[in-house]
Amino acid sequence: MCYEERVSRASEESNLLMLRARDAMDRTYAEPLDIPELARIACVSEAHFIRTFRATFGETPHRYLQRRRVERSMFLLRTTSRSVTDVCFDVGFTSLGTFCRTFRDIVGETPGAFRKRGPISAPVPSCFIMAWTRPSSFGEDRAAPAPLE
Repeated sequence: MCYEERVSRASEESNLLMLRARDAMDRTYAEPLDIPELARIACVSEAHFIRTFRATFGETPHRYLQRRRVERSMFLLRTTSRSVTDVCFDVGFTSLGTFCRTFRDIVGETPGAFRKRGPISAPVPSCFIMAWTRPSSFGEDRAAPAPLE
């Protein structure tokens, strides 16, 4: 086996291990998750897990988990009448203040303002609406979408 094949195979195996950990985060986002547990799932050390996860997915495991929790909270805020506090705890946050700050950082508005704005009502396929409203990462400039005509 040549060097390139060994490197390619190692990279593929590493990606599969990171996917295993990310899938666990997606399944159990509302439960307390920590780096040691996720590193065990990926069968690597904690430091290697954080470095490799970031290199593979473009964000740290903590940021990914927070974004996943906020994404789920967006759905719950729009589709249920549960209070913001209940939604906060349902998606795995342990502090309302942290939830509201993280939600605002990712979405660009508070959970209450997001709920009041209501669903987007335009003749646009739902896959486009999901792409427009999906939280991407912290600190990004969130330009308002152009009005549909």
